Amino acid sequence: MTDAGQPVVHLVDDDDDLRDALAQGLELEGLPVRVHSDSASLLSQIRHDAYAVAVSDIRMPGIDGLDLLRQALAIDPTLPVILITGHGDVQMAVDAMRIGAYDFIEKPFPVSRLYTVVERALEKRRLVLENRILRSTLDGGDEMALRLVGRSLGIKRLREQVGALADTDVDVLVFGETGTGKEVVARALHDFGGRAKGNFVAINCAALPADIIESELFGHEPGAFTGAAKQRIGKLEHASGGTIFLDEIESMPLDLQAKLLRAIETRSIERLGSNKPIPLDVRFVAATKTDLEDAESRFRPDLYYRLSVVTLDIPPLRERREDIPILFFHLAREARARFRREIPTVDHRLELQLTAHDWPGNVRELRNYADRFVLGMWHGFTEETGGFQADLPVTGSLADRLAIFEKTIIEGELARNGGALRPTYETLQISRKGLYDKMKRLGIESREAPED
Repeated sequence: MTDAGQPVVHLVDDDDDLRDALAQGLELEGLPVRVHSDSASLLSQIRHDAYAVAVSDIRMPGIDGLDLLRQALAIDPTLPVILITGHGDVQMAVDAMRIGAYDFIEKPFPVSRLYTVVERALEKRRLVLENRILRSTLDGGDEMALRLVGRSLGIKRLREQVGALADTDVDVLVFGETGTGKEVVARALHDFGGRAKGNFVAINCAALPADIIESELFGHEPGAFTGAAKQRIGKLEHASGGTIFLDEIESMPLDLQAKLLRAIETRSIERLGSNKPIPLDVRFVAATKTDLEDAESRFRPDLYYRLSVVTLDIPPLRERREDIPILFFHLAREARARFRREIPTVDHRLELQLTAHDWPGNVRELRNYADRFVLGMWHGFTEETGGFQADLPVTGSLADRLAIFEKTIIEGELARNGGALRPTYETLQISRKGLYDKMKRLGIESREAPED
């Protein structure tokens, strides 16, 4: 997710031999190193968004390690600074930790010890930068982008469609699986259009008992039926000037579908027990998770065609995996506001699990996990809780199981990188050809053409 590129270890020491030996050792471990003979040279190359770690001796002429620490943290308080100390500098190093040093290493030490500390510091730095990107993506978005969160082609197209339709009165049918956010789309159509000052009235057709749904929709006059002691304004009339949202419209009884069709066509209703037509100034937005054209759906074709002047399709999360980390962080921010808890770090392992999971409950399911994450009740999928680990096969040959596991990892990394191949094979630390060969063997499709 981070756009910071490859990591860099800035190494500063006035001892040429030690500096070169440490640099060579870290480079042999695969880390890019930039050497500096003094602190001023290092400080000139530190940026707020640098994917970097600084390693410095404490005792140096000019700007010593402590001054370097203070000045580096002034540029970016989250930059990891590792100090190298002599035996007599241990107390000074402890004081530096209080100032904000990431760690200190006492001489003499093996390069492997420095590598372990640097690798841990780089991982922390990567997480800081990724969380900044998540925050800036959300904070920098317009109001529509904060409603319909994501950067996949499907969600971008949905935002464009909602923006184009919001200021019209055309009736809309929203199609999406359970939990994809159909009401969110309906509310966006209402809030970003000319009807925003009117009422947004949501009705779940599956939740209302069949014997009262007609009264709920159309209202009634006193004495219209047993128990109707006084006049009642129905939901459709209450929404006049605004928007009526009919969720799970496939659950509406057939006889009521006919009356709804007439209300949509004439833009008027009659309360139960009355023959007086009441004009409606309302926009209809209906939502369904089933195919209303299916012969078994028991949905009137004429009502379907009247509602589906425009149909908006909400892609499920499994078809826009690159949106999942951003959306998860967005939902975690909402949870933070509700629960007044800080958001734990979203690490690389968790990102992989989030993007690899199929999310049958879509955004609703993702929100539940984000809530648990902020509350400290969930830290990732396990075999007991299901998801990434539980989705792996427990039967079959070792080769087959490894192939499925390998495919899951590659698909998750591709999703994390928005389908880009270069950052994928660099992160997985395999060659370009190696990635292409594995994708071909495992049947993984790519939106990006292979490089020459």
